Amino acid sequence: MRKFLRQAGYFLIIITLLPYVVTVFVNGNDTEVSKDGNSPYVSVEQNGKTKRLPLDEYGVGVLAKEMEADAGAEALKAQAILIRTSIYKSIQEEGSGTLLTKGYWTRRQMENNWGSGKYGEKFEKLEKAWEETKGKVLMYDGNLALTPYHKLSNGRTRAAGEVFGNEKYPYLIVKECPQDIEAKDAMTISMISAASGTDMEVTATDSAGYVTEVRCGEETVSGEEFRAAYHLASACFTFQEFEGQIRVTAKGIGHGLGMSQYTAEKMADEGSTYEEILNYFFEGTTVEEVAEIVVGVSGE
Repeated sequence: MRKFLRQAGYFLIIITLLPYVVTVFVNGNDTEVSKDGNSPYVSVEQNGKTKRLPLDEYGVGVLAKEMEADAGAEALKAQAILIRTSIYKSIQEEGSGTLLTKGYWTRRQMENNWGSGKYGEKFEKLEKAWEETKGKVLMYDGNLALTPYHKLSNGRTRAAGEVFGNEKYPYLIVKECPQDIEAKDAMTISMISAASGTDMEVTATDSAGYVTEVRCGEETVSGEEFRAAYHLASACFTFQEFEGQIRVTAKGIGHGLGMSQYTAEKMADEGSTYEEILNYFFEGTTVEEVAEIVVGVSGE
């Protein structure tokens, strides 16, 4: 039964993604393909404008925006697979006409951010990471995995069961990231003025130390809502009264779920492969090729 369900999951993915990821095998009349004949186009929204871009160009652009190009090759490969999986998952869940909204850098933005002297080398490195993982996605039990990531944890990643209140993502569990607390931006401090009110209290945290509930006067909000409202680096924070204000000390950068990019980079520096990095943060998942899934199902 488990094998049947796994195959059924693969079949659904293939049916949904066929116009996009199998153009190398089936080049249908309704599929718009880029000049290289391999990369399908996707609809992308950025700054209020909608564009049609080759999926590979978009993927490299997201990779450039989401992770430092100076990161180790294996960390970049791990990040590339997370991005590709997320794109395909959006297409699977929302249909082939889905509008992708994840921000990306164009080549001009890359050059502006890196400088013309470093642009070529950095772009080549990102493109290589994308190409060397071409077609690879992260799977769990026959389905595309949820692939969140963040810049820096508070020393531990979060469990999806606590974040979402369900057990849909058992591969996202608390993972120790001790090197994260040694990072330059591991801790940030901000102040909340008296005008915003100082009657605030953290009333609940999860097992990784991230705030799940905050009392603000008579109102209760989630840690992520509070983080967004006050532009905090993360939802792992504490309060301290200071001269009539509230001093907020936050640890880490980002939501804390999934892969810590900082730890991924450190693992790559220490010799870990992208498979090992992904297996650490997404326990029980497997890296698979969409082409292999197609061959495996059609052959049985």
